[in-house]
Amino acid sequence: MQRVLPQNFIELAKGCPKPLYLVGGCVRDFLRGLPVTEKSDFDIASACTQEEIVAAAERAGFAVKAVYPRTGTVKLEGEIACEFTRFRHDAYETGAHAPVSVEFTEDIAVDARRRDFCCNAVYYDISGRKFVDPLGGIEDIHHKILRTVAPAEQVFGEDGLRLMRLARQAAQTGFSPDAECLAGAKLHASLIRDIAAERIYHELMLLLHADEIQGENDAPYRGLCILRDTGVLKETLPELALGDGMVQNPTFHDHDVLEHSLRAVRYAAPSVRLAALLHDVGKPYCYLTYGHYHGHEVEGERIARDILARLKAPTAVCESVARLVRLHMRDLDLKMKESKVRREIVQYVAFLEDFFAVKQADFSACKDDLSEAPAVTKWRRILAEMREEGVPFSVKELKVNGLDVQSVGVPPKDTAAVLHALLLDCALDGKRNNKSYLLRRASEIAH
Repeated sequence: MQRVLPQNFIELAKGCPKPLYLVGGCVRDFLRGLPVTEKSDFDIASACTQEEIVAAAERAGFAVKAVYPRTGTVKLEGEIACEFTRFRHDAYETGAHAPVSVEFTEDIAVDARRRDFCCNAVYYDISGRKFVDPLGGIEDIHHKILRTVAPAEQVFGEDGLRLMRLARQAAQTGFSPDAECLAGAKLHASLIRDIAAERIYHELMLLLHADEIQGENDAPYRGLCILRDTGVLKETLPELALGDGMVQNPTFHDHDVLEHSLRAVRYAAPSVRLAALLHDVGKPYCYLTYGHYHGHEVEGERIARDILARLKAPTAVCESVARLVRLHMRDLDLKMKESKVRREIVQYVAFLEDFFAVKQADFSACKDDLSEAPAVTKWRRILAEMREEGVPFSVKELKVNGLDVQSVGVPPKDTAAVLHALLLDCALDGKRNNKSYLLRRASEIAH
């Protein structure tokens, strides 16, 4: 492992009065045979005090960004950023993420016991050039197992965020939780309620993009299944979990509502996985309220907004996901007239590819069919024809501007609306995008 370490880490270790160790994901992934890159998690630990590590870090060329004396944590920046934590034992109130008390130690095995899974509690002695494995984590890595560092009931009972980390790390690594691990997570699933919404959202997004680290297409799906099977999904996304076991028309669907949603993520492009997860979130509400699924996209938009507000997702994410949930049923039966499709393509052009991606994920998840969704085929054909015709897709592409339409009598206050109307008019025929026609139409609209 020495060969893949940045030189300033080696210099840092040399300058420490006690052995300095890499620990966690970086070591685990190296032992899995994965490349260690600047994107890897470089977590370091030692019995050194924070004062000792700060002095050694400054000599090795690191910049000290933050020091947290209570937890013995130091954030460093250099060729690669890293976080140092002093060997310690933590005590928790049930479920709380932050420890209520911290006791420093020189015993590496004690430090290992405060972590989550044994595969993450393998240490690499940088100066000694050797691995230290207090809890048998190397064997777990070889067997692709997630095993808790202490009895699972204790590990999950101490920190509710570990419930999300279990699913996320299983997704990222391809490791499988052992029976005790799953049982402990199920027992304490309700403790996720004690975790800040922002942390839950952060872990969920990491899970939805787990394949970008682990490399297997099924990674996000596997993680979501663990959230479902442990009961954590029911606690974090109860509106979605209501679809578990809720049957759908077998002519169109092979799976119940929840399984369909999880499979939609399986088939979704990375940019729309959150929307794919929530695209049918309105179905359970509609079925339980009205006895059918009709109009679920309307209720789904509302529920998706509620969920994302509760998780404190960024506003832009809320708007994008809610919009895609509302639109995912567009032209499902292929009966929408081409003139309307053309207008909607122009209206949705800024997020058209995401719209197609959600439509495709929804279609594929119905019967695990990877062929192109018929609606996507239809809309892409029409889009190609529009481009060939030279149809404008924005007001800026029109052959007239605001001053032009005002010159034929359009009031300044109506200019934007008239230009938009002209844009939709041109969507029907690209040849209409010429100045004489557009000014004539603008005059007709104005009068």
